[in-house]
Order: sequence, then C-alpha cells, then structure tokens
Amino acid sequence: MSATLGIISVGQAIQLAVAPVFLLAGVGALLAVLINRLGRIIDRVYLLERELPADASAERRDAYLQSTRTLSRRARLIHWAITLCTTCDLLVCIVVATLFVSTEVTINLSSMIAVLFIAAMLALIAGLICFLREIALATALIESLDKTIPPTAPH
Repeated sequence: MSATLGIISVGQAIQLAVAPVFLLAGVGALLAVLINRLGRIIDRVYLLERELPADASAERRDAYLQSTRTLSRRARLIHWAITLCTTCDLLVCIVVATLFVSTEVTINLSSMIAVLFIAAMLALIAGLICFLREIALATALIESLDKTIPPTAPH
C-alpha cells in the first residue's frame, strides 16, 4: 500500500509541475527572441563601425556616436532582460525540483516553493519591463529617423 501512495504522490507532484514546465517553455521562447535582438544590435554596431570612414565629418561622427550610444543602451537593457528571464527560468527549475524533493522526503516545503515562485515572477516582470524599455528605445530611434528623412513624392 505504501508503494501505491508513493506513486500517487509522485503523480500529484508531476501534475503540480506541469504549469511551471509550460512557464519554462514560454520564457525559453522569450529568451530566444531577446538573444536574437541582442545579436541584431551587435551586428548593427559592427556595421556602423565599418561604414564610418576615417575622414568622416564632425557631423557624421556625432551621428555615429549618438547611434552607438542608443545601441549600447538597448544592448544593456536586453542584457538585463536576458539575465532576469534566465533567473526566472532557474528559479522555476528549483521550484519543480523542490516539488519532487518535498514529495519524496515528505517535508512540507510549500512556503519555500511559494517564495521561489514569487521570486521567479518578479524576475520575469523585471525582465519584461527591460524588454519593453528596449522596444521603446528602438521605436524612438525609428521615429527620429522618420523626421530626418524627407518624404518622397508619390509615384
């Protein structure tokens, strides 16, 4: 009878772990997006460096510096978003492991699990805020470029 109870408790732990595992998958997909954005920012910085001639005018150098500063801020925000989302995933992994440890050792770790899950959600929230801020910077850059490019005549 004890083996049956053990199987039931492990089954319940697996059921409890399903939602956090879906969260892991969702945050993993978000991390892929963030890493892709960081790669594009880095590529853009390298492209700007190659396009700036050694004898560039002061105006062109200022534009280059402004662009690289903006890209640097964006990269920093994406870095923080990646760090925080990865922290979220690590905490969720600890939640899942703690669920199983709690089941196997029959210790009530529900308070610890709750604290870990809350910490994971706070890390995710902070990561998403960094991501939103980076998107706002990227959008502001595009809007500033729209103002400097004269409109073309309709064809």
